[in-house]
Amino acid sequence: MKTMKQVITAKLKLNLLTEQKTLLREVSLAYRDALNYVSQVAFDNNRTSSANKLQKLAYYDIRDNFRLPAQMACNVCRQVGATYRTLWTKVKQNSQHRKQGKTKKRYKGLDKPPQFVSRTCNLNYGRDFSFVKEGISLITLQGRIKVSYSGYYKHLGLIKSGDAKAKGAKIYYTPSNKTYYLLVSLEIEKPDIEPADIKRVSGVDVGQRYLAVETDTKNQVSFYNGKSTIHKANHYQRRRKSLQRKGTRSAKRRLKKLSGRERRFRADVNHQVSKKVAKSNSLIGLEDLTHIRERTNPRRKGKKASRKQKKANRKQTSWSFAELQSFIDYKAVLNDSLAIKVDADYTSQSCPHCGHTSKGNRPNKGLTFHCENCGFDLHADLVGARNIAMRTLLVRQDWASTGSLSACPDDLSGLSDVSSDEAKAMRLSRFMELRWTAETSPNHIAFSD
Repeated sequence: MKTMKQVITAKLKLNLLTEQKTLLREVSLAYRDALNYVSQVAFDNNRTSSANKLQKLAYYDIRDNFRLPAQMACNVCRQVGATYRTLWTKVKQNSQHRKQGKTKKRYKGLDKPPQFVSRTCNLNYGRDFSFVKEGISLITLQGRIKVSYSGYYKHLGLIKSGDAKAKGAKIYYTPSNKTYYLLVSLEIEKPDIEPADIKRVSGVDVGQRYLAVETDTKNQVSFYNGKSTIHKANHYQRRRKSLQRKGTRSAKRRLKKLSGRERRFRADVNHQVSKKVAKSNSLIGLEDLTHIRERTNPRRKGKKASRKQKKANRKQTSWSFAELQSFIDYKAVLNDSLAIKVDADYTSQSCPHCGHTSKGNRPNKGLTFHCENCGFDLHADLVGARNIAMRTLLVRQDWASTGSLSACPDDLSGLSDVSSDEAKAMRLSRFMELRWTAETSPNHIAFSD
């Protein structure tokens, strides 16, 4: 039987004794100091991002000066190399944007060695940590310690039953409550899902005013309002602005405590929404929003931007659609479902009743959809969700006929490069024939309101 693999992260709280907390503090600080040391070595060697080169240059110094175990010393070099690769990518992107006239600012991320501040350690399963009867066996500078842990009951069940295979982990320290956590990557194997196992097809339209609007082919609709997240984001922005103006030591302490709260709030809301969307035995259609920020209209920034424009820019940059879609994706697998991305083009402009596609179908880009051709009226986000659901249903039918699950089936388009503009145009032409009502449906899909 074929199986599919899904990786999730389990957050385990470490219940440490005073001596054990001291040992973890010692090893985490040594690891952080080693990261900063290797960062300087990489900077002095032409800002290299090669982990192998860094290991040759700094491995023995890490072992001698910071007394880290062998595997952790290797992890330091890999982590620094990955950080420099990310910075080099940003440098190249900035260079392209400057040539294209998108920005005049030069990216300064590599002007000095990046500094590591967080008290974290990357660990390898079997070498640096392992699960034992007493809890978790963790490596320190003074040898191994065994500590008890607690966490989400589903994650604990996967670990104790052996249904999940531990991969890597990271020791994470939160200064606010002075607690150490272990973030463990768990790999779960699930049997491959067949088209006949899918009992429900749905489409999800994501946005800012409504975090998600979901509908299935049986017209079961759910709206998930984003008003609370926008209100909370505005609240945090006002607090930050006020504290930054003060600039006192107490204000800086408050800013430090405030950091991360908005991110954690958004993640919590996205978890709640994705849990409701990822129903069992479903094929869930999501919009492919790759490069969505680059595809949106140019925005005024800096002094040229009005107060209203600045507020809109802040809302757009804080839009966490990618996180929400990733949560839906991995929760779907756990519920014997699948999430697939389909083309997002014209989902909010195409009429699901007659197929007419026009920007004019969205008057003033508001929440009301009014078809210029047939006069069909509906909530604009629900129209987008319906179009996504129909495209997902078409993918399911292609899956049943070809045996391959793909939003871009090459054997149907007849083109070798399914990512080409020609192949995309062929897919969109098929989508234009889809109808939500049975009376006007062509040969592809038909289901009634």
